[in-house]
Amino acid sequence: MRGGGPRAGSVREERGRGAPGHRVLRATGRPPLRRAVNLGLPGVWGALAVSYKMACPLAQQNGLGARAVTSAVFLMVGAGLILHVRRVLLRELRQIRRVAGAAQNVLLRPLPPRIDGLDIAAAQLSADHGASIGGDLYEAIATEHGVRVVMGDVRGHGLGAVGTAAAVLGSFREAAHDEAELDGVLRRLERALVRHLCERDRAEHPSAGLDPEGLAAEEFVTVLLLEIRGDGEVHALNCGHPWPYLLARGHVRPLVRAEPLPPLGPFPLPARLPAEPCGRLRPGEGLFLHTDGAEDARDARGRSFPLLPALTAAVRDGPVVPQAVLRAVFTGLLRHTGGRPDDDVALLVLHNDRRPLALKQGRVSQHVPR
Repeated sequence: MRGGGPRAGSVREERGRGAPGHRVLRATGRPPLRRAVNLGLPGVWGALAVSYKMACPLAQQNGLGARAVTSAVFLMVGAGLILHVRRVLLRELRQIRRVAGAAQNVLLRPLPPRIDGLDIAAAQLSADHGASIGGDLYEAIATEHGVRVVMGDVRGHGLGAVGTAAAVLGSFREAAHDEAELDGVLRRLERALVRHLCERDRAEHPSAGLDPEGLAAEEFVTVLLLEIRGDGEVHALNCGHPWPYLLARGHVRPLVRAEPLPPLGPFPLPARLPAEPCGRLRPGEGLFLHTDGAEDARDARGRSFPLLPALTAAVRDGPVVPQAVLRAVFTGLLRHTGGRPDDDVALLVLHNDRRPLALKQGRVSQHVPR
């Protein structure tokens, strides 16, 4: 938080009693003096204006000068009231934005710039004005099984899809560490999604005659799971999501051309879920993950955003730099849509900055005495 220290009436960030570094957001009450001023000042100004009108002899006169003075007094009182209300509303708006920003950072927390030898850059653009998150989700976690990444897109967009995105992300953050195989992670996401949708529908439609499972079946989430192992081998499970692009200097191509599974939600997962082998991500190469909002973004004439040419231009003259690729694509997308995309957009760029194993072994062998 900015400022010299926590103040009453603000959202304070405190250390909890649980795990080290655990943050607790605690809302404190507004100071009594400020509350009294906010409530009493308009009343005082109003009382002064009425007292002037009723008791001041000048206000009782009908002359032009007396009327001008009376009008000026009431104009000053009205302007003061408007400025006071505006100041109070702006203070409340800043407070709401601070709370919303804290909640958004907890849900879609910023990714570190580097995870286990992989450079990472990610960003999201919500279709709802004033919101920094929506129905798109992403996360990258270093585990004992490799770096595991999720990219997803909840049906719909904006703030209405935030709850579903939170349920899927929360499940992934646990399952990525617990499950030895990628299919176990996906099944955990499916169970968390179904449970969330059923609980939400029961709360929204408490009538005994409604079938929550039938209502939940109308919702779905596209999900892409990646596992990037220490040797660069990439495995994936895809439920209705766009496949990533493989980036190299001056070259861009789809990582996989296989048909994805149906999205999570409408249909149960098959009994067998073999992860798709995607080859090896070599040092210097990168992966570009995106939601369909990037490819489906339209300009004023209804033309889709040329994502592949934009990616090719971003890596044509130099190495794969995640921040540069992200900036180039977002700039082109906003220019294409006039700054107002119709759907949420999430982008994530990975770059393998690990040193080749053979080179490491060769240097080590040079220092081994014979």
